[in-house]
Amino acid sequence: MKALVIGSEGNIGKPLVRYLKDQGYEVKCADIRPGWKKDFLMADINHVGDLIPAFEWSPDVVFILAAIVSRVTCEQAAELTMQTNLAGLNNVLQMCVKYGAKAIYFSTSEVYGPQNEIMDEHVEPSPNNRYGMSKLLGEKLVEYEVQYHGLKAVTLRPFMMYDENEDIGDHRSAMIRFATNLALGKEIEVHRGSVRGWFHVSDAVRAIEAAAHLDRYEVVNIGNPDLRPIEELAELIRKELGASPSLVTYTDIPSQMTLVKNPTFKKQREVLGVVPKVSLEDGVKRVCGSVRRRLMISGEISQSD
Repeated sequence: MKALVIGSEGNIGKPLVRYLKDQGYEVKCADIRPGWKKDFLMADINHVGDLIPAFEWSPDVVFILAAIVSRVTCEQAAELTMQTNLAGLNNVLQMCVKYGAKAIYFSTSEVYGPQNEIMDEHVEPSPNNRYGMSKLLGEKLVEYEVQYHGLKAVTLRPFMMYDENEDIGDHRSAMIRFATNLALGKEIEVHRGSVRGWFHVSDAVRAIEAAAHLDRYEVVNIGNPDLRPIEELAELIRKELGASPSLVTYTDIPSQMTLVKNPTFKKQREVLGVVPKVSLEDGVKRVCGSVRRRLMISGEISQSD
């Protein structure tokens, strides 16, 4: 099978490309970041002409990962967010229809918002930030093309994915930020009462790839059903790194964030056939080990730290 991964150089795209190749896919990569390597095209989904060479390759399935992401970024870059996450997505969907490719659309758990106590695929989404809103409108675009123009597609709503090799920075999710800052001896802020399930990338790519085999349109939550308080995550990371308890501070959750994400994963299990294998404890060890090694290589910490 021929797979086109748009957003191939991101934190999800890179491991997905490796997994697809391991599964025997012929893969072509596309990303807005420059690159010079085999089977790679630089393309901005906001410019449909950039996409033509990739689609002339006639992919069977297109994994649409390219987007403006994160709550903070999307509030700051409102126009770019809507342009990319809607008009850019529309460009990709039109090409999928024209070339007969199946679309795997990567949405977000942020579409649910804080009003949905149980985040089931059948409840009415109610996002409370621009990121979630843009992705929900993207889902509507996908559904429109499925219903009226014969697009073959699946929408995935990921919950708290992480990877020990993902980019380090304050713009990343709590897992990588906590580990980086504690390893550097910096304080971390923990949101009181927040609850999440943490989905390791090795499990996530299995779920994403499995969506390519569905023969009907579905909206599917993907994530880990092992829900934990964020305070527990912070303590696991602190102990793994041997950091001082004084570095952990507690604060209320900011506005436009969801305190407790309580999803159902029945479809992931029964429709995609995927059950997570990596426990939170194992994932924390992987993340802490990777962060420590990378900070040592960069010279930001010493081997004795």
